[in-house]
Amino acid sequence: MDLTGARWRKSSKSGNNGGDCVEVVDNLAGVVGVRDSKDPAGPTLAFDPAAWTRFLAMAKRG
Repeated sequence: MDLTGARWRKSSKSGNNGGDCVEVVDNLAGVVGVRDSKDPAGPTLAFDPAAWTRFLAMAKRG
């Protein structure tokens, strides 16, 4: 996955919980990246934007 130009941001739901944060990049065409903020060089999950939208909707419903 080419992350050139990625602008990572922390989830608004992460808060100040001792560094256990998720970062998301959604400024790239055709992909949403997700990573652990404590390990920015570590693995990144990649989602199709439509799949990411469905995931967020399901997570909000609990």
